[in-house]
Amino acid sequence: MPGKITLSAWPTPVEPMPRLAAALGLDADDLWIKRDDLMGLGGGGNKVRKLEWTVGEALEAGADTLVTVGAAQSNHARLTAAAGARLGLGTVLVFPGKEPEAGSGTGNLVLDGLFGARVVWAGDAEPAELAGAAEDVCVQLRREGARPHLIPFGGSSATGARGYVEGGEELRTQLPDAAHVVVALGSGGTMAGLVAALGEERVLGVHCGAVTEPAAIVADLAGAVARRAVAPEALRIRTDQVGAGYATLHEPVLEAMRTAAATEGIALDPTYTGRAMAGLVAAVRDGGIRRGERTVFLHTGGLPGLFGHAEAVRRSVAALRPYERS
Repeated sequence: MPGKITLSAWPTPVEPMPRLAAALGLDADDLWIKRDDLMGLGGGGNKVRKLEWTVGEALEAGADTLVTVGAAQSNHARLTAAAGARLGLGTVLVFPGKEPEAGSGTGNLVLDGLFGARVVWAGDAEPAELAGAAEDVCVQLRREGARPHLIPFGGSSATGARGYVEGGEELRTQLPDAAHVVVALGSGGTMAGLVAALGEERVLGVHCGAVTEPAAIVADLAGAVARRAVAPEALRIRTDQVGAGYATLHEPVLEAMRTAAATEGIALDPTYTGRAMAGLVAAVRDGGIRRGERTVFLHTGGLPGLFGHAEAVRRSVAALRPYERS
């Protein structure tokens, strides 16, 4: 397919979660998980589906260097670096903040280094300023004779969202009777592709605080890729799991992470998948998801981010229980 490359094997599996379903008061067959954390590239995660399209676009344009932006623990940045390594392309990541002290990097930053990415630290840059900093990097790379291609924040563009049109169609083949598909809403492209494939009524996005107008962003992207109007007010979006902000640990999120881990052995991260699971739990409690309705939790990966979140690490280690000999 023009503009697309292959970075993983498809389809990703779907698995039942009967113990978690019982813990939430659902029937055993109600709750399933779509394992988009199990992709082969760079530790896996939803960004791989987007990168098949955005990096394919870069290659068609003759690029030899990928440039993208994100937070320091960005899963998208980590997987962009992995894609660049696999394809023999250079990668430059533009992050806010300052370079960590030698040896103190954690989580996704460790993998960024292993994949050979170069990093530009942009200081106290706002999101719009971060995009401008990335444009400046592209200008400098061109002066040096490189051919850069800028991939947007989160890989979320109409091009990237096509990856989750395919993901939604894949899921519809696997579980055609799914009434709800619950997904983290970060930069918006994953939810947008799912909405384009499955419709507004089946997709429940749980806002993670990464963008300021999630409904408008998702509606614009979904409309562009589906080639039809998508009204922001028609989207199902929960905004109750942001807590004190994107980078903070929200207490219901930690509880949802512990419940999923203790019942199904599924590890989630505190920024995206943990929030999505907390949103699913809340939807069951308030009746948005009911017993007898098949529900799919889309696991978008991001486990390295857990190890880059100091508070989540501290609280998880503190929960270790000693074995008391009788």
